[in-house]
Amino acid sequence: MAENGSIDPGTSMGAVRLRVADLERQRDFYRDAIGLAELSAEDGVVRLGSGDRSIVELVGDPDAPPRPRGTSGLFHLAVLVPGRPDLARALQRVADAGWHLTGASDHLVSEALYLTDPEGNGIEIYADRPREKWAFENSGLKMATIRLDIPAVLADVPAGDAGWKGAPDGTVIGHVHLRVGDPAEAERWWHSALALDTMAKYGSQAVFLSSGGYHHHIGANSWHSAGAGRRDPERAGLAWVELHSRGGEPAERSDPWGTVVRTVAA
Repeated sequence: MAENGSIDPGTSMGAVRLRVADLERQRDFYRDAIGLAELSAEDGVVRLGSGDRSIVELVGDPDAPPRPRGTSGLFHLAVLVPGRPDLARALQRVADAGWHLTGASDHLVSEALYLTDPEGNGIEIYADRPREKWAFENSGLKMATIRLDIPAVLADVPAGDAGWKGAPDGTVIGHVHLRVGDPAEAERWWHSALALDTMAKYGSQAVFLSSGGYHHHIGANSWHSAGAGRRDPERAGLAWVELHSRGGEPAERSDPWGTVVRTVAA
C-alpha cells in the first residue's frame, strides 16, 4: 500500500485462473481463438500468455459442475492489447478460428470485443484510448457503451500488414469484471481491503474501481446476479484473480462472494 492508504498507483492486474471441466478444449480456445501462447502445462495446470507473462491459467477439474445462472462469479476477464491495430488483428484471429463475437462496444475510454469461451466464461479483448482523451463528469470518469465502429478499427491495420503473429508484447489482463450480489457492498469491500478508488458507477447496478487513475481494474455488477450469495468454489469458473503491486507482503483474500484475490509483488 502507498503511504496515504491507497494501493500503490503502479498496481496492475496479474493472471486470472479458471477452474475448467475440459482442460484440452479450453486450452485450444485460449491458444487458437484468443491467440495466447502456451507457456507451460504441468500438474493439471496450463499457463497461457505473452512472452513469459502468464495471462490466463487453466486448472483442470473434470468433475467441476457449471456455474448456475444468476449466481456470483466471473462476468468477464479482459485481455488488454497494446493498440488499435492489435485489436483489429485480434478480431480477425477470432473470426479465422471460427468463433463469433457476442458484442463489440465503444466505451469512450476503450474499444472492446466480447465473446464467450466454451464453458461460458466471458472474455473481453480491448485497446485503450490515450488517457488525454478520457473525459470526466460530476459522477466520475465518463464511460458509455455504444456500438463499436468495426470498419474504422479494421482500417487502422497498415497496408500489407502480416496479420496476427501471436499475442503482442505488452498484452496483459487489463481488468476483471465480477458478478456480485450488491455492487455497493463490493465497492465498500474493495475500498477497505485494497484501497481501490471508485472511478465510475452505472446507477446502483455497477461500479468500476482502480488504482493510479486507470478507468478500472475491477468492475462489479448485479445485472444478472442481484442478491446472489457466495459462489461455490468447486464449480467451474473463476478460481482467483491476481494483482501486482510494489511493496507490501503477498496476501490472499476473498470478497463477500468468495472471489479469491491474490496480491503479489510487481
